[in-house]
Amino acid sequence: MNENNITNNDRIMRFRPRLAFYHPNAKGTGGAVKFELIPAYEDRDGCIMMTVANQATVGDLRAQVPVYPRFDWEKSVTVKLDFNDLCNMLQVFRGECESINDGRGMYHASANANTRIVLRHLLEPVQAYSLEVYRSSTKGDDDRRTHILINPTEALGLCESIAGSMSAISFGVPTTLPSDLRDSAEGKRVDAA
Repeated sequence: MNENNITNNDRIMRFRPRLAFYHPNAKGTGGAVKFELIPAYEDRDGCIMMTVANQATVGDLRAQVPVYPRFDWEKSVTVKLDFNDLCNMLQVFRGECESINDGRGMYHASANANTRIVLRHLLEPVQAYSLEVYRSSTKGDDDRRTHILINPTEALGLCESIAGSMSAISFGVPTTLPSDLRDSAEGKRVDAA
């Protein structure tokens, strides 16, 4: 596609805001999470796609050639968080409740798997937010559990990011209309060309 012929909608559809947190630890029990905003568009509802992966390797940053910890993205779990899911998460981040559904979490069911998303505010042993995603295959051959601890500073930023995204998730990204279409929408007469 010629760059001069790209429409605003094409630009909007190509832009995918992302946010990620990586928390490796020396025990190899850390985790990582990625969030991707997908705005509403035409007849499609918006959402945030969340992918959670467990730490795969510890790494060695003190080696002559540092080896960085890696995360097991091949066995990660990806979940589509819709409007209601995100509102449940916001309630926990804002302190309106300590966990989603009194610790039971949110459930997503599909033909291939059942997924449970649990978000809890922890005070012990550290103050953090525990995010766990459990995926059970309907065939029982591919069960997964992923988790990450999100610190309070990250939780505040994530809360604000989700809250700021709710308009795009609900209504999409507004585009600028040419003046003749805008006049038509306001009920003014538009001359046909």
